[in-house]
Amino acid sequence: MQRVVSFYEKLPRGAAPDPKATGLLGRYQARYFGKNPSAAPLIHLIGFILILGYGNNYYFHLRHHKNNAH
Repeated sequence: MQRVVSFYEKLPRGAAPDPKATGLLGRYQARYFGKNPSAAPLIHLIGFILILGYGNNYYFHLRHHKNNAH
């Protein structure tokens, strides 16, 4: 029984420390989804979709009309 008691005496007490965010996605989640969540990811998503949509329009349509000023 003394081995069990000594094992539990060595364990840390109190709440576990918060894990540190690593990597780009981890830091993004910690900043915008952590203790103080915000609506910024929605704004980022809308901006990303707009940029992606314009890139698709340019590649599939607008690039053909670039030099047709005759």
